[in-house]
Amino acid sequence: MHIVIMGCGRVGSTLAHILEDSGNSVAIIDRDPQAFRRLRAGFRGRRVTGIGFDRGVLMEAGIESAAAYVAVSSGDNSNIISARVARETFGVDNVVARIYDPRRAEVYQRLGIPTVATVRWTADQIMRRILPEGAEPLWRDPTGTVVLAEVTVNPGWIGTRVVDLESRVRTRAAFINRMGEAVTITEDTVVQEGDILHVLAAENDMDRINKVLAAAPEEDH
Repeated sequence: MHIVIMGCGRVGSTLAHILEDSGNSVAIIDRDPQAFRRLRAGFRGRRVTGIGFDRGVLMEAGIESAAAYVAVSSGDNSNIISARVARETFGVDNVVARIYDPRRAEVYQRLGIPTVATVRWTADQIMRRILPEGAEPLWRDPTGTVVLAEVTVNPGWIGTRVVDLESRVRTRAAFINRMGEAVTITEDTVVQEGDILHVLAAENDMDRINKVLAAAPEEDH
């Protein structure tokens, strides 16, 4: 598929190479023609000099046939404006915008623009490396209210159906990592020894969930 990227910095050029290596056609936009020097010599995609929210520039980049649009320039406002133009003017449904100010994420989410908050993402990656496994969520929605997180499960839960665990803990299990492979949850999925459970929950409820699952389940009376 064809993908348009605005911003040929480190992130944009890396994405362009990865996407091209995956068999996609890529066009990358930057107002500074010197930025294209970050692209490897064998890059086959289009290099378009200009502003990413200019309609003519976007059309030169092939936005009319694009399956996705990614805005990763150094400016929050430019990224959001260009993402909105791609979606609202050219009908590209799959758009993503990078922002540096995570406080704006909720506003942009309401506009229907998925965002990646650079500071928040970087902090998450660092925390996951310096704290014990599962201490920091694997994913957080742009508003910071919902997380996907690993949880430690007490051996007393082994043999329990996951749907029963969900009911007793009052949480939603997303999937299980079992011997390095992701296992989706069905009606008959049972917790086994060595399983790593991932839950999707409100961040302010994670302390309770961790505490309940770290203890053996209470006996039903």
